[in-house]
Amino acid sequence: MGRTKELDRLIAAASGAAGRGIFFSGTAGIGKSRLLREGVAALPTDKYAVWSASANIATAGLPFGGLAQVLPADQPAGLSPAGILRWAVDALHQQAAGRPIVLAIDDAHLLDPSSAALVYLIARSEDATVLGTLRNGEQVPLPIRALWTDDLVEYVELPPFSPADTRALLSEILTGPVDDASADRLHRLSAGNALLLRELVIAAQAGDELSQSYGVWRWTGRLELAPSLNDLIDARIGQLEQGVQTVVEFVALGEPIGLELLNRATDRRDVELAEERSLITVVQHDRRSNVRLAHPLYGEVVRHRCPVTRTRRLKAELADLVEAAGARRREDLLRVAVWRLDSGTAQVPALLLAAAGQAFGQYDVPLAARLARAALEAGGGYDAAELLATILMFGDQPEEAIGVLDTVAAEVTTDERRARQLTVHGMISYWGLRDESTVERVSLAASELTDPADRARVRSFEAIMRLHRMDCDEAVRLSRAILDRPAATVAARGLARCTVAHLQAAQGHFELSGRAVAGVAAEAAQWRADMPYLQLALELARGTGLLLAGNLAGVDAIAADEFADLADAGEFRLGTGYLSIVRAQAARLRGQTGDALRTSLGACAVLANSPAYASLAQAERAQAAALRGDVAQAEAAMIESDATHLPGMAVLYPWREQARATVLAARGRTDDAIESLRSLVGRLWADGFAGHEVHALHDLVRLGAAEVAVAPAGGGTPPVTVAHRMAALTEIVDGPLPPLLARHAAAAAARSGADLLAVSNEFAAADLYLFAAEAAATGVARLREDRSALANQANLRLGELLQRCDLVRTPALWSRQPVLTDREREIATLAAGGTPSRNIAEQLYLSTRTVENHLQRVYSKLGIAGRAELWAALRALPDVDGRSGRRD
Repeated sequence: MGRTKELDRLIAAASGAAGRGIFFSGTAGIGKSRLLREGVAALPTDKYAVWSASANIATAGLPFGGLAQVLPADQPAGLSPAGILRWAVDALHQQAAGRPIVLAIDDAHLLDPSSAALVYLIARSEDATVLGTLRNGEQVPLPIRALWTDDLVEYVELPPFSPADTRALLSEILTGPVDDASADRLHRLSAGNALLLRELVIAAQAGDELSQSYGVWRWTGRLELAPSLNDLIDARIGQLEQGVQTVVEFVALGEPIGLELLNRATDRRDVELAEERSLITVVQHDRRSNVRLAHPLYGEVVRHRCPVTRTRRLKAELADLVEAAGARRREDLLRVAVWRLDSGTAQVPALLLAAAGQAFGQYDVPLAARLARAALEAGGGYDAAELLATILMFGDQPEEAIGVLDTVAAEVTTDERRARQLTVHGMISYWGLRDESTVERVSLAASELTDPADRARVRSFEAIMRLHRMDCDEAVRLSRAILDRPAATVAARGLARCTVAHLQAAQGHFELSGRAVAGVAAEAAQWRADMPYLQLALELARGTGLLLAGNLAGVDAIAADEFADLADAGEFRLGTGYLSIVRAQAARLRGQTGDALRTSLGACAVLANSPAYASLAQAERAQAAALRGDVAQAEAAMIESDATHLPGMAVLYPWREQARATVLAARGRTDDAIESLRSLVGRLWADGFAGHEVHALHDLVRLGAAEVAVAPAGGGTPPVTVAHRMAALTEIVDGPLPPLLARHAAAAAARSGADLLAVSNEFAAADLYLFAAEAAATGVARLREDRSALANQANLRLGELLQRCDLVRTPALWSRQPVLTDREREIATLAAGGTPSRNIAEQLYLSTRTVENHLQRVYSKLGIAGRAELWAALRALPDVDGRSGRRD
């Protein structure tokens, strides 16, 4: 897993294709030995004389002890050291019996001097290759080091697993996908080390800290250190002197800690010794030298073993040191507050409250809730209660949030507090408790406020609530009034701009929407402290615009943005869940249905208790499952989408109804799917959601209904064909995608195979491989009908596009493809591979005439002239799993 390139390099080196050998170096447990074993096992012993040896401490002091498994037992007596070496080299060549020698040594740093010298001599032989592994930080025998300094072998540092490799390995270990946040945390803790990752998973399983929801594994983040994991870390840390122990404990409790601060708290010599022993590492950050532990798991072990009383004392000392230094950095406030809280020395509610706000601004929901609760208990009053209630709302605890607000209702004595209380209470009631009447109550209360800034804050919330329940005209009116009011705060104006930007994206005005979103994002530093959850409104507007515009590179960028990392790490589930939905939608459009299903399942698991986006996550899961042909899961997901749908989130209806049509089509109810989409188009047309409408129309094209009639709901406009309406929308909707979708519709309506192939190539250039494959499949079908000379080339192109996609089963890829019987496919596959008809007949116990008759029927079905075009045509057909047919 994750070592394909390294394995290829090792085999190439072993086979003599590149150099005389290769040595891999890395930390313990990173996978060096396994890599070496896999590479050696791939070598045919009839072609190579392959010998493997594993050096160890027990044989390090014995002459030739490291190669005892390889050398003959009858070593001659009376030879000088040089003579023994010549004998050993000759003995190995005699045993090779003319085959090239491949000598593989695991842990070559433990070889005794004689064995190391022998390895060097073997490497100098013309017909020999030496492979090996080394552990980082160990003393390497000079003959072994000379192997790469003399350019005899290649030396490669084996890197840790990447986050993607770790995620894939976790899926194999747990036989199921792991949610991204859990995989990232486990990757960071293991530092990409396969052995430590395995031990972490075993420990998490033993402590029941792994749970599965919607088939996706999620880790609580709590870690019980199993004995085996303790032993591994102990072996790396070793016995520590008291001074070094104190250094390591300070760093474990305070990392990252400034080097200057650490030198003040401990003895400089102990700090230097800890660095020499690779227990800590110094990292330069801006103009500051920060100290961290050399491995994340060291901190887990040290913190776990540090007595409670010493932990409290050291954290109090850390807080004193930072405060004495002036707490100059912004992050110092949060760190000091946590140390004070953990050490029992927190006495200032203002400190805890400010730290809670900072933690929430970084989307660390558990920490923010802990600090806000402590601030409330310490006498923080209304401000602490409001912040705690807000945090609890985003921690999926709306009932408790309302209870916390009620405890300080008597302290709402000013308009400013009344405005804040209205927005928090309204947010919890509307999205948390699903109370739609909240909008009217908030609206009435807002009219009673006298201060323009206070009223603008409440109206900004009212506007986005109205947008979400599809009261779009009033939402826009309120938002524009806020933007026209100079007294409105940056946060209120930002929320109003996001409301307008979301509506502009739905209407297809992507440029205006994008500029508005960019403006709000540019002011994040000004609104995040006041209203960090505004980020959700921003992401919803931005994600909607990017997906409707077909800008998958833009989706990749927001998925890699800082907010995504913060939301994952801080359990800000609404943020994590929504971004997972967006990633799933992008994967689906790329034809990567496996990734789309895995990611949407993760979103369903994360959002299980978050009503705002749960229905959307289930709809995306239904889309992905339907595209893969998993009709049962698709229908189940659609049922859950309906069950979890909030009427107060009606603005999301286009995504849900598109998913419903996709599920109907997967069930084989194509006519019902077409009618469902026609109804959706009518509603979108009437609502003015042209950005969504063009995609619903394109879904009709994909179902072969480019010429059906559509009209806006409510009548008043004569019906037009799908192709005609799409052409009209190119004048309304921004960007290059609508004209491309319209060209697809026109080519489908004209039944032009050549035009469909041209459109397919444009889709592929935009990474829209699902659409590209479907357009190409339709084009191939048309060219076959016309007996066009382009059919063979088109088949090749379709095959290439299907190779880009994962498992895909859609009407465009299946209903227009000729169906071959099992016997026809079997015979055609053999013929495409170059087997003559006579040999096929012998192999299948048929007559040659029967084989030829089968082939003629295949040619007729595929619309090709003969064998020369057969392989391309077969490659473009989906196989039994829905992928393209592949030549062995």
